[in-house]
Amino acid sequence: MNPYNQFVTDAARLVSAAKTFPLGGFPPVPLPAIAVDAPRALFFAPHPDDETIVGGLALRLFREAKMNVINVAVTQGSKKERQAERLVELQNACRYIGFGVETTSPNGLERVTAKTRGSDPQHWNGMVKVIADILIKHQPRVIFFPHERDWNGTHIGVHHLVMDALRTMMPGFECFVVETEFWGAMDDPNLAVEISESDLADLIVATTFHVGEVQRNPYHLSLPAWMMDNVRRGAELVGGQGEAAPDFRFAALYRLSKWSHGTLARNFPSGKFLSQSENPASLFT
Repeated sequence: MNPYNQFVTDAARLVSAAKTFPLGGFPPVPLPAIAVDAPRALFFAPHPDDETIVGGLALRLFREAKMNVINVAVTQGSKKERQAERLVELQNACRYIGFGVETTSPNGLERVTAKTRGSDPQHWNGMVKVIADILIKHQPRVIFFPHERDWNGTHIGVHHLVMDALRTMMPGFECFVVETEFWGAMDDPNLAVEISESDLADLIVATTFHVGEVQRNPYHLSLPAWMMDNVRRGAELVGGQGEAAPDFRFAALYRLSKWSHGTLARNFPSGKFLSQSENPASLFT
């Protein structure tokens, strides 16, 4: 008998069963007490739902490091008829998980792509100022945004938008930069963050508040498999070719750098694994 037949069958059965679970409507989870002057982490989300899909480290910073995590809704999606609804879904998701929400305009920024950056500098520079103003307002210790090859046009656009905003900041402005991946995997992540089963379950539930999106594509159900695969990839991309995998069940991969004196300097050139037993605040000292 092949024991893996049962393994695969059970995995498929669990996914099928989870398709019947409710979407959204869950009461908020217990939230940590966050000090008024707590360090801030800004998550620049290309779309509503990115904050929960790739927000594993942001959630750990909120829960364990007691940082004030604020999701910046850079856009509210490209479908105008859904933009107001997607903002409500985002607010519900962030209320469940405990993140704050900052909007960029009533319907989010439009045409946030590398093409716009090259063809319409006036429109682009106006959007850069919006992001720069948010950075000035919050003075974050940490910011999150996609890496430069995250495939989706808006994800790539948000990368350039935030980087251009950083270049406009005063010379003394500093923050840690965490680049995320979803549509396009990074070739060179330097940080693998262990995600607990309970945190992952809460991220999945928060993602279900984006009801219109997960009804179209139930991608929330693939998050466990994706984070398991991140352990496989992270073992060698973060740890080094031929290295053994860390004893993680689930992980999220990131690229961590620091913006200081107008330049971006990579942290952990040899790679870093952050386990559940370590406080993620240690990454930003």
